[in-house]
Amino acid sequence: MNFNRAYDAVLTKWPQKPLGVDLAGRFGSTHVNVCGPEDGEPLILLSGGGATSTVWFDNVGALSKSRRVFAVDTLGDAGLSIPSGDRMKSVDDLIEWMDSIVDCTGGDTVDVIGHSYGAMIALAFAVYRPNRVGKLVLLDPNSSFSGMKAGYLLRALPLLLKPSRARRRRLLEWETGELSIDSDWLSLAELGTSDLPRPNLVVPQRPSEQDTSALDVELLVVLARDGRVHDAATVAKVVRERVPAARVEVLEDASHHSIPMVPADELNRVLVDFLES
Repeated sequence: MNFNRAYDAVLTKWPQKPLGVDLAGRFGSTHVNVCGPEDGEPLILLSGGGATSTVWFDNVGALSKSRRVFAVDTLGDAGLSIPSGDRMKSVDDLIEWMDSIVDCTGGDTVDVIGHSYGAMIALAFAVYRPNRVGKLVLLDPNSSFSGMKAGYLLRALPLLLKPSRARRRRLLEWETGELSIDSDWLSLAELGTSDLPRPNLVVPQRPSEQDTSALDVELLVVLARDGRVHDAATVAKVVRERVPAARVEVLEDASHHSIPMVPADELNRVLVDFLES
């Protein structure tokens, strides 16, 4: 199976077939999977590195009941977006790209959910464009409030140095442990590693204490208790110290790479409660 067929196979798990939209911009074509009522308030979903926008298959049903959901394939990462224009080289470029996504939703201000690398983008956007973000949800945001564990970095190093399907699977299976990860999505993640060019991503620096303390958005941080990327308790402590008004939730039986798929029901409850409150 090639990457596009694997991508479509995961999309069939969505409760309704999304509308695929390709946004032309300075940096290339960004693919967005859109669903939900056309008059619903816009909600942008930013997935983790290599996960693609298809990964939200267990969440879009709950989120799109009242929201117009825009699930984005990050430009320069695995997915159907094509970096055919100017190369994104800086955080300013990344913010310009995010501005174009918000513009396409038709709203001046949007709610944003980001996971992992997507959470890093979402947080940077909230810091740079606080007037464009309403509610902000960060799912197990690595390198955003504290450093990553040395053990995880050592495990990830072989994949970074010489990507392969086997190394991608080994890292995901080690990090998620006994949690059951969808086999079709896992195949897609492997094919993204083996069949596509290496990711070409702008990685935002961790915001300063001053920047995070000054955040002027409603913030929810959801952490995976059993995640191996960072220490959930440490991240929760930093968030509560810097952003006292933030809501922090720690999910049981969850790992960094299992979110947003596992535990989807509990995560959806938390997300809907926060977004609709």
